[in-house]
Amino acid sequence: PGQSPASPKLWLGAPNAIKGPTEAVFHRQSGNHMLIVGQRDDAIAAMMASSLLALCGQFQHDKLQLVVIDGNPPGSPERDLLEGMNDALPHGVRSSRDHDASALIGEVASELQRRGEQEASGELPPLFVFIAGLQRFKKLRYDDDLAYSFDASSDSSNPALQLNDIICEGSALGIHLIASIDSYNNIGRTLSRKALSEFEMRVLFQMSSNDSAALVDSSKGAALGMHRALFYNEHEGYLETFRPYALPGRQWLSEACGKLA
Repeated sequence: PGQSPASPKLWLGAPNAIKGPTEAVFHRQSGNHMLIVGQRDDAIAAMMASSLLALCGQFQHDKLQLVVIDGNPPGSPERDLLEGMNDALPHGVRSSRDHDASALIGEVASELQRRGEQEASGELPPLFVFIAGLQRFKKLRYDDDLAYSFDASSDSSNPALQLNDIICEGSALGIHLIASIDSYNNIGRTLSRKALSEFEMRVLFQMSSNDSAALVDSSKGAALGMHRALFYNEHEGYLETFRPYALPGRQWLSEACGKLA
């Protein structure tokens, strides 16, 4: 499009109800991050790939910044998919394939600080950070002891504290996170309570009723099958069941990326 949208959208899947596709809308306000929770690595990778395509279809090449940090094992189909998307998309993508994950978080933290000091930060292009398998990055796990230490300089070099600042302050400045974690227990080991509260949009795959209730105030996550997921929007106060989009074939992906170019 000739003009960038004020609030970009991600289309996640087909709804069970008679309505349009299940979508996540990202506004420049606090809490506009998305957390995907579940052990369906294939479905999560497909959701992130379709989200990358959706974003690139809404912005010109120089009006969008993308960072992809992939925690999937090297050689896995999910890793190959996301790395293939990085090569095929015409928009510039900074990836953990070529950079250390901690260094990428440091770059995003520097961008956060720069935007916070500018009066016209609302005119800067949005920056989306995708983190697949956040629980696999030990350096990015939040540590309460370090956060409350008296060493004020630790925040400037510690990637876990930098990530916490990005989550808590970034969405109002156009920096949005889309992160996946495999289980509810690992959320407590990886994110601070404040950071978790900033993920007001949440996607759940099948899990126990207790974990589902803790994340979306409903036990519906226990009744999901293999091909269903829940989307919860805390800010707008709704919960819906949907069918996540399946992974498209390589030919379709290459055609779509070719049209975006």
